[in-house]
Amino acid sequence: MADQKTSKKQGRGIKEVFRKYLVALKRSPQAIPMLTLIIAFFIYSLNLSSIANTTARINGANMGQCEFVAMLFSILAFVVFLRSFPKRKKANKLMLGILGCMLVLLAFVDVVYITRIVTATTRAENTIVIDDNSRYIETAQNVVTLHVVFIAATALLLVLLPLYSKAIKKIKTSIDVEGNENIAAIDIADE
Repeated sequence: MADQKTSKKQGRGIKEVFRKYLVALKRSPQAIPMLTLIIAFFIYSLNLSSIANTTARINGANMGQCEFVAMLFSILAFVVFLRSFPKRKKANKLMLGILGCMLVLLAFVDVVYITRIVTATTRAENTIVIDDNSRYIETAQNVVTLHVVFIAATALLLVLLPLYSKAIKKIKTSIDVEGNENIAAIDIADE
């Protein structure tokens, strides 16, 4: 019998954790695009050595600047994102505009960087060949492509935030307590 109570508590514990997660998500649905922005940052920063080696090997026009701008604005985007959605207040439209500009700039420098890699690996003369010693070029191209995909997903989630935040708020997260159905409604009107 003790095992039966324990299993019920564990099942209830998982449900309670999920319910608390939904309550937190209802209060701040902007956590979803923030998560994609965090993933984009980690994808880029954890593979920075491959990107730096690719920049050094190809040495294309503005590749170093693109790498620097992508890293800098990936970090600054967090600060701007947090300032865009202050607690218990409406979204700051100016900061959202700045965040949108940052996301566009991040996507632009990523596309420029990918273009430089493709140009260097496909040009007719002095072609950079990707072999076992230069596999990092392929890794850098994949990482930057994935980074731009997550940046685009963040921008899309920010645009769609009003729509899915309404849907999230409709999810029932209240707890039904046994015995409360017999309680009469409390009249709080002044008499």
